[in-house]
Amino acid sequence: MTFFIFALVVLVLIFFFSGVRIIRPTHRGLIEVLGKYRRFAQPGFHWVFPVIAKMYQINTTEQMVDAEPQEIITNDNLNARVDAQVYFRVLPDEESVKASQYNVNNYQWQIVNLARTTLRNIIGTMTLKSANSERSRINSELLTTLLKETKSWGIAVVRTELKEIDPPKDVQETMNKVVKAENEKIAAVDFATATETMADGQKRAEIKKAEGIRQAEILKAEGEAQAIALVNEAAEKYFVGNAQVLRKLQAVETSLKDNAKIVVPANGELINVIGELAGVVPIKSQK
Repeated sequence: MTFFIFALVVLVLIFFFSGVRIIRPTHRGLIEVLGKYRRFAQPGFHWVFPVIAKMYQINTTEQMVDAEPQEIITNDNLNARVDAQVYFRVLPDEESVKASQYNVNNYQWQIVNLARTTLRNIIGTMTLKSANSERSRINSELLTTLLKETKSWGIAVVRTELKEIDPPKDVQETMNKVVKAENEKIAAVDFATATETMADGQKRAEIKKAEGIRQAEILKAEGEAQAIALVNEAAEKYFVGNAQVLRKLQAVETSLKDNAKIVVPANGELINVIGELAGVVPIKSQK
């Protein structure tokens, strides 16, 4: 009898624990009894009747699926290897969780195929160059299409990321050469611009230098003109009407400067002038 009670207790415990279900905060549960939906299970402890009842747990956190690389023919008849990623999550409310299980068969697989088909439709209307330069547009159109098509699946597509658009190897090499040539052209233009700027600077410097020399010559000429004016003024003041006397005085000045000996007539006013300037009284000639 004791053994029978012990065995019964063990069976009851096994039966009880076989029906225990624990749902984490990241999941929601759907409980079915004999294949029919019975109730919605929130995170926490739950017990379902073993064998006749079953619980399905659905992850409601953000998930990612890879659309897998595929060859797509662009509008300019080039093959491009395209790959993308789709980020989505099952909405945590009861109706959305039920829709993710009862309205679509394997929503992850469905999203992958829908994304691949949509990418072919979008990139097939674009050239390879425009597809590479308009990635944001491709992501936007892909996201819009997925949101529309998965509306009844109880999921929310968060974002899409275009991983790569790789052209054929020979096309890639040609594109690299074009880019290199464009960069070299830009560098040459920049160098020419810098050289031109330096030449302009040197030109302006030479102009400034020439203007400085010109201004100096003008100032020098003005100084000489003023000196001549002062000499003329002195001549008019002291030698008015005596131009010949002034000329002789200049000749004497030059001779004295060079230590030359000259003969000066003693019967003219020039002797008186020199004498007065030097403090010498002219010697009268003896007859």
